[in-house]
Amino acid sequence: MRRGLCALMMTLVLPLAACGGGGGNEAEALALEVRSRYLEMTACAGHLELTADYGQRVYVYGVNLTWEKEGETCLTLTAPENVAGTVARIANGETVLEYDGVMVETGELDGAGLTPVDAVPALLTCAREGFLAECALEDWDGAQRLHVTSRDPEEEPGSGVETQLWFQPDTGALLRGEISSDGFTVVTCEAVNFTLTGPA
Repeated sequence: MRRGLCALMMTLVLPLAACGGGGGNEAEALALEVRSRYLEMTACAGHLELTADYGQRVYVYGVNLTWEKEGETCLTLTAPENVAGTVARIANGETVLEYDGVMVETGELDGAGLTPVDAVPALLTCAREGFLAECALEDWDGAQRLHVTSRDPEEEPGSGVETQLWFQPDTGALLRGEISSDGFTVVTCEAVNFTLTGPA
């Protein structure tokens, strides 16, 4: 599982580039500001509604997230009911699933080895380090949102691993994330009450 995450990170952890999408300089400036917030944060937390699409099977999970820069990533499942309470702890490149007689679906979602457990850390890593291919300001029911697309600069849009992130422009809070593989969306994540903690 960790080898698959490393393969995904290799495609995301690339040099920073100016955004090429719509929104102009304002969107680019906001994207760099949000990037700085994620690079400087010491912790973050929130509730996530995560959908993992295997093509013929779709699973929806409720996940409570806590992440610490100097600690571990903790993902606690709140839904579905039969797996509620299952905890995934990720630290030092190792993942441990804690459960009581429950097996959690963690099969690979794409050829790079991405699993549902890997998806949330992958989104956070992309927010900090992903190659900024496109960025734009979008209107969501009268409220402005920052939309950032990351992909390998060698790939065309819609090919390879592509990550879409939507942020609250003023706070940098994550609102939504998507990971697609060759144009097929394998992970969709809606974030609620997402908070970032900066340096003391």
